[in-house]
Amino acid sequence: MPPRKPSLIGAHVFVGGGLTSVGLPYAEKIGAEAVQVFVSNPRGWSPSAGDPAQDAAFGQKCRAQSVPVFVHSPYLCNFASPTDATRDKTAAAVRHSLARGRRIGAQGVVVHAGSVVDATQRDIGVKLVREQLLPILDDLDAGDPMVLVEPTAGGGQPIAAKVGDLAPLFDALEQHPRLGVCLDTCHAFAAGHDLAAPGGVRSTLNALVRAVGRGRLKLVHANDSKDPVGSGRDRHTNIGAGVIGAEPFAELFRHPAMRGVPVVVETPGDLDAHRRDLQVLKALRDG
Repeated sequence: MPPRKPSLIGAHVFVGGGLTSVGLPYAEKIGAEAVQVFVSNPRGWSPSAGDPAQDAAFGQKCRAQSVPVFVHSPYLCNFASPTDATRDKTAAAVRHSLARGRRIGAQGVVVHAGSVVDATQRDIGVKLVREQLLPILDDLDAGDPMVLVEPTAGGGQPIAAKVGDLAPLFDALEQHPRLGVCLDTCHAFAAGHDLAAPGGVRSTLNALVRAVGRGRLKLVHANDSKDPVGSGRDRHTNIGAGVIGAEPFAELFRHPAMRGVPVVVETPGDLDAHRRDLQVLKALRDG
């Protein structure tokens, strides 16, 4: 068996004021080995053209330091929406995130799985996702960022919350080679995967591999949860400060599906809080 490739551990960094002038210094101060960024307003539709020179410099510096980069698409994106305008805006926003991601050398663009209004419309929602997302995937070249579907916390009527929900979605998208998964630990816990129970992380990751196959997990959002398992509530807290606790993250790093998969935190707090989160995760990874 080949030696285990360790997961690089980092954070979502805010880049208001510039990718290289704000984002990179913050990442360096907290000891981030991987970064995730927004490349436009996360709560709006207006795309940001960005600064091509800063984009290029950011990508070059990250490559020089072997820091993998990921982009998170805007929160409003919903390929399963019953509203034509929302689906069209979602497609445009994801294409924009992929284009900016290509410029900064991102490995993937995280896209929430989306939701429908009525649970009886879930199959229709999956078809709508296929109609909009499959052409986007087909336009991607081998060197472009992948689209990483992120299951949600289970509130409302999600297309995918439990990891098993990803199976019909991946089938609808023809198991596309540019399609991967971003797993959020708080989302999974809120959706009903008891990561805090002994073996809970292992069984969740085993279920994920059964649903989408080996090698599809490309990124993990490591977030503790303020709310109990199955709550459907997406409220992140710092590692070890919530009801998941710290030890399940050690189990996360030991799973074969995690070999070489980067991990980023999306936790609250200031620079010191984020530095502590990364220190805790690195100790669990290396212990």
